[in-house]
Amino acid sequence: MAAMKSADARGVDLETILIREYKVPRLALLKALSSHYKCPIAEYDERTPIPPELLRRLNGESQAISTWFPIIKDKQTVVIATNNPRDPRVLDEVSRFIKAGKYEFWVTLKEDIRWFIQDFLHAPPGELIGTERTGLAFWRNTMAHWRTRLACYRTDLAKARTDLAFLRWGLGLIAISNALMRMHNSGPLFYFYIAMTLVGLTLGIIGVSGYLKIRKTRMSPPEHQTLVEVTAATLSFLENYHFIEEADIRPPIKQTMLARLGDFLANHSTIIYPSPASRERTHLARERNVLAGQRTIAGCYRTIYARARTGLAFIRTGVSFTSLGLGLIKYFGLNILSIPDLILVIAGILLAIDGVLWYLPIRKEQSDVPRSPYPQ
Repeated sequence: MAAMKSADARGVDLETILIREYKVPRLALLKALSSHYKCPIAEYDERTPIPPELLRRLNGESQAISTWFPIIKDKQTVVIATNNPRDPRVLDEVSRFIKAGKYEFWVTLKEDIRWFIQDFLHAPPGELIGTERTGLAFWRNTMAHWRTRLACYRTDLAKARTDLAFLRWGLGLIAISNALMRMHNSGPLFYFYIAMTLVGLTLGIIGVSGYLKIRKTRMSPPEHQTLVEVTAATLSFLENYHFIEEADIRPPIKQTMLARLGDFLANHSTIIYPSPASRERTHLARERNVLAGQRTIAGCYRTIYARARTGLAFIRTGVSFTSLGLGLIKYFGLNILSIPDLILVIAGILLAIDGVLWYLPIRKEQSDVPRSPYPQ
């Protein structure tokens, strides 16, 4: 009696008072209702494969279905979950919305009905399970796939820098052995210098072949703008699942698209405590998507900065070998033995040009990577 008086005075459901204040287990309450109404129990489960045809005429905003929800269809029989199977108004409402040869009513809690309505009526009719969290999970998978691709691109860049190290060692050995052969053009050491030249040539060929293999395959398609545009496309879930009228954060407008994406995403990084509480998992799923979006943007930053780092490595190597080749030509003069020196100069110029082509598109990006605010 005390629970009933408290529920009437506060305008809340009796089951809410019993579960939250009197700590009555949900299952015990359901068993009591099942014994009272002489019918089976129905509990909310988001994995329930509710047939789409049962949802076509239902509207999540309608008050007419606030006390019942269809959960099973077995041939001509439709099972209805309701908090009061003996209420004649429930049968009248069910017959108006759902056409079936026979109706079977199972007892459930009002909270479970609200969860069914919240989860299964938030997608267009025709989907097997119209949960918002399913759509959010799809977008998290999409972002995860793109971050995996970005990681592959960064691995290719690391391989290119490794091949560059082989090329650097090879050209360095060729330059040193060439200079030593000019200074000591006879004796047993002369053959040692020839061996050094051959080793350097081998390392150079390994480095060039490995680099060209990467450069011609997976390195060329993802240019800087492509990386940014695809990253932006993976954040389009915000248009369908996040509706924030006023954001607390008003950062200054950045010049680049990627920097603006980071600031735009930060406006959605907040946990909203929903009412009723059955929607809290959906809002937490939204928050996970925002965090996944932030990781995706950070992954794009790491990838383009890896391109810049690789470009700088090529520029540094190109300038070093161009200077070395010119220095050797200046010291020993220009003759037939200067061919390796000229090769050093040409290779250094090509390396520097290639490095500049990689580095310049990233130079305009903002140096500060946007970070997530603490949840509000």
